[in-house]
Amino acid sequence: MPFNIIRNSIVKVSADAIVNTANPFPIYRAGTDEKIYLAAGAEQLLKERQKIGFIERGKAAVTSAFNLHAKYIIHTVGPQWIDGTYNEVETLSSCISESLRLATELNCESIAFPLISTGVYGFPKELAIKTFTNVVYDFLMKSDMLVTLVVYDDESFEISNKVFTNVEDYLSDHQLGILPTVGFEKAIEIKELSFHDYLLQLIIESDMSNPEIYRNANITKQHFSKIISSKDYNPTKNTICALGLALRLDIDTLELLLEKAGYSLSETKKFDLAIRYFADNKMYNIVENNSLMFANGLEQIGTIV
Repeated sequence: MPFNIIRNSIVKVSADAIVNTANPFPIYRAGTDEKIYLAAGAEQLLKERQKIGFIERGKAAVTSAFNLHAKYIIHTVGPQWIDGTYNEVETLSSCISESLRLATELNCESIAFPLISTGVYGFPKELAIKTFTNVVYDFLMKSDMLVTLVVYDDESFEISNKVFTNVEDYLSDHQLGILPTVGFEKAIEIKELSFHDYLLQLIIESDMSNPEIYRNANITKQHFSKIISSKDYNPTKNTICALGLALRLDIDTLELLLEKAGYSLSETKKFDLAIRYFADNKMYNIVENNSLMFANGLEQIGTIV
């Protein structure tokens, strides 16, 4: 961790590895492929790409990045969308996992992806996002690599607004506000606990390892270490919400944790309503949640680099 989504041209992004949605043959065509070649230096990149030769769909190979703000370009050949019955999803998943595997072998600390196959290959953007988040989430549960999804414009990131329609309905249903309620004995027990001590208690009760928690929370190992080792350090409201979702807290417990740090969830702010919605509906996948947050113009959850 962490994972983030940015709106930019991928050739302007700095990362150890830049993923190119490549042609199977050592040529480049219009789209992301051409932009990467031109920015890196087309002649020198093409010479190195020719040494690799043909790349099968779902596979990946690496070259130098030349003039890009990166060490490597990972070239992966995505599927051409037909109708969804020709292993298109499996091939796209392989593109992503193979790129991540190569980046790991190259000891990369960061990698940036475009939306593979959603241009001239016609892969549905919403399904591509879902496939990407599934593969990346599994990877980040075992790795501390920074993974960035780079989208170019609003039309490049189409994802269902169903959840956020539900958030609007949720807001309408809770105009009177929600007060956290806990049992009397538990309330007495936690009343005198500081934010730091209460968080440590919740971590112990979760029975999760530290890496599980900070990866699920989309925060770095270093930031997590600072939070749990510094008694007087209060992280941001965003970070506490991320930790709450990572620890799979119910909404009452999350609000108590926030209160310990001097925060609360508003009944009118969309970010806060989204956090409440995720907690109430047990939506704990940070990659999927941040895809929804980004698609709806909201601040992403956890560490955004």
